[in-house]
Order: sequence, then structure tokens, then C-alpha cells
Amino acid sequence: MPAERRVAIWRSSMLPGSETFVRNQADALTRWTPAYVGAVRHESVLSRPDDVIAFPGGKGFLRLRLTGASPQLQKTISAVRPNLVHAHFGGDGWLVSHSAQQLGVPLAVTVHGHDVTRQPSSPGAKGVRYRRNLQTVFTRASLVIAVSEVIRGQAIRWGADPAKVKVHYTGIAVPPEQPEEVPKRWDVVFIGRFVAKKGVDDLLTALAAVESRPRALLIGDGELMTAMRARAEQLGVDVTFAGSRTPEQVRRHLLESRLLACPSKTAPDGDTEGLPTTILEAAALGLPVVATRHSGIPEAVIDGETGLLSPEADPAALAVSLTRLLGDEDLQRRLGARARRHVTAHFDLVEQTRRLEDLYDEVVAGARV
Repeated sequence: MPAERRVAIWRSSMLPGSETFVRNQADALTRWTPAYVGAVRHESVLSRPDDVIAFPGGKGFLRLRLTGASPQLQKTISAVRPNLVHAHFGGDGWLVSHSAQQLGVPLAVTVHGHDVTRQPSSPGAKGVRYRRNLQTVFTRASLVIAVSEVIRGQAIRWGADPAKVKVHYTGIAVPPEQPEEVPKRWDVVFIGRFVAKKGVDDLLTALAAVESRPRALLIGDGELMTAMRARAEQLGVDVTFAGSRTPEQVRRHLLESRLLACPSKTAPDGDTEGLPTTILEAAALGLPVVATRHSGIPEAVIDGETGLLSPEADPAALAVSLTRLLGDEDLQRRLGARARRHVTAHFDLVEQTRRLEDLYDEVVAGARV
């Protein structure tokens, strides 16, 4: 193996502001050097000038999406000289899989959630095409990384070889010491996209049922933003919609809050979470979480120990958890401290990235054999 091991980090749209986990994971590599490669540039707080873009202006991207093959993409990948291509999301893995195969470069694909839940369940020709493409990338990939045990099961359900599918938690940066206390401006903070699976509607309903009338900060944007603003006004809840924020601003808002709410649920179209990174980020700062028993969340939140869990799509139960935790500062401190210890032991970015690099090494060694 060369002294410098290079991995092409592939995301067709490089890079939406909600996907900090892609940057954080690859930036933490120590034995491998990442090169970020995308089909098109997505202008956001995560976009970087040195991202390698295969189709500036988008020309040629449609052909790739239709056929899964592109000499231009193959040339772009080749110029990076990777020992491995690591794609995020199953659909994006299919887009780059032909080029990797033609170049003789092994492929790893991380599946996160909707790519092995909602999308393969789509009806009609769209669903047939997606399932075929997903099975193709599962065949071509040397490694399929699942972000939780639940997502591993979904990948296998849709055709991945169980021997290829490894659960690997992305991990987050855990401060070496408990961050200093700052004045609490918010009782509840929510961070995420305003889409059905995030359960913002359930959170607003639950907040309206909490007698103490908590102050809530909702960070993020998305297709349901307008509807959720109207819903909040209708319910008369004390909610501030902050829109998108930088990672540094998000950290500050977490420290200013008493707890994180993560009311995720299965969307009407079948879309589900993998394991929300925001839960880990909050825990690393000693913040307790009120969340739902949904997908990989119970792998990160131990009910009654590091946070409180309730059934998904149950605003009344969510309101009970919020009332209990907001009314007991000692419980907030205890759960927050245990949450920090739990995430340090199982989700530390440094240790998880070391394990990821071990997986990279195994894939490349296997490809050489």
C-alpha cells in the first residue's frame, strides 16, 4: 500500500449544510487523506473552494443520473488518485460505482436512512429503478457501512450481503472537559430539517400541552417550515424559528438550552432516521435528550439513564417527558452527565474514525488479494 493512502469522499451534491457528519468524519482521518468529490457544488456553510466538482455548472450530470456511467466522472475520480472511494447514501453510491469499478478502485458506501427505507419502498417505475440501482451498488461495493443496527437490517432487507454490512457509528467530537455553564436562554432546542420524519409537528403539539409554557428554539429549514410556523402560531406556543445555523452557532445554542428534543418518527412515505447526529452532539455537551423510540435512537439514548424516550408519533407521551425533565433540574444534570459519559465511551469521533480507517485498510487489503 502506498505511504499516502487517499480516499475520495463522494457526495453527488457537495455539500448540503445539514450534512456536517460527512465533513467531520473525513476531516478527522489521520492515516488516510480525504479528497472531497462531488458531481455538482451545493453552496452552503459546508461548501469549500477545494472541493473537486466533476460537472461544473451541471453539464453532464443528467447523463450520469440516467445511466450511472460517465467518462467525465471517471476522469475526475482518476485525477484524485484514490486508493478507495467512500460514497455517502445508497443512490449516490450507485452514481459513482461504475466509475470506481472501471478504475479498479474499491468502493465503500454508507447508508444513512431514507436511502434504505423510503426510497426503495417508492411505488411504480421509480421504485423499481431505485431498487435495481441499490442492488447494483450493493453488489459492486466491497463494504456497506450502516449507521445503526436498524439501518443494517434495512440494507440486508434490500439485497445487501450480510457479510459486507458493518455497523459503524459516525461519531462526534467530544470536548475533553465538560464545557463551562452558560445562562440558559431556551428550555427546549430542536435541530434538524423541517421534514415529516423529524416530528416537528408532534413537538409543537407536545409543547402546547406543557403547563410551564417552555421557550423553544427550532434550528433548521425545510419544506415544512411554513406549515410549522403556522402550526406554532395556531397553538400559541413560545417558539423561535432560527433557520439554518453554522456548527459553531449550533453548539452555542445547545449550551444555552436545558434539553434537546428529538421527536423523530416514520414519515407517511416510509422515510426514517438512521441515528441523528444532533443527539450525540448534545450529549457530548452534557445535555439530556427527550426523544422517541425510533430507528437507531435507542442505540444512543438509554431511557432513564441518558435521556427520556417515548413512543414515536405520540405527542402526549412526549409532553409527559418534557414536563418531567423540565421540572427537575437535578434530573437534567444527572442525565446530562451520564449522556456525556455514554457518548464518550461509544461515539467519540477520534476512536470511531480510527475504526473507520481500519475498515478502509481491510477493504484495500482485500481488493489487493
